[in-house]
Amino acid sequence: MALYLDSAILSEAEAASQWGWVKGVTTNPTLLAKSDLSPEATLKGLKQLFRGEIYYQLTALDFENMLEEAWAAYNILGEQTVLKVPATSLGFQVVAHLSPKIACSVTGIYSAYQAAVAQEAGAKYAIAYVNRATRFLGDGITLVKDMAEILAGSETKILAASIKSPEEAVATLKAGAYHLTLPLDILQSLTTHELSNKTVQEFHQNGRGLLS
Repeated sequence: MALYLDSAILSEAEAASQWGWVKGVTTNPTLLAKSDLSPEATLKGLKQLFRGEIYYQLTALDFENMLEEAWAAYNILGEQTVLKVPATSLGFQVVAHLSPKIACSVTGIYSAYQAAVAQEAGAKYAIAYVNRATRFLGDGITLVKDMAEILAGSETKILAASIKSPEEAVATLKAGAYHLTLPLDILQSLTTHELSNKTVQEFHQNGRGLLS
């Protein structure tokens, strides 16, 4: 399992990189638009902060330009590149062409049969938008469960995105997601619980250690 930061803001990426347990960064066109830097400069900045995978989503709308954009991203990120390719007929064709050369994920999956095609196209990851699927389909957790059944035993792993709370994150993992990508505030909220804080306070008040 890996936890990723879902952001293109370099200050957020710098904070997450210092924690030591966030493995990489996922971006998308909307997130890149929020950066004060150009997409190229943002990706270069993320590469300086993380040694793990950095996800870039293709925005071109035809096969040749999608390939050109993919290699432009690879030229910036190198072996850290994971391409995010939309779950469309054209997108699956692009994944089948590129996956032997560049790690690919299929993004925006809303059905288990799309996950099956992602696997056959050679995708390393199948990305489900959990909370968004709940809003539009009624149950994003069931979507993850169905995808997990289809992908069981395969090399294609589920990366879950669009997660709005620690509880939704846990439910998604229990449903079969292998990786999660989360905004900075949700990542940080995973580390805390009021009872944990209370326990620390009690030890500090009532106990002794090497520095107390």
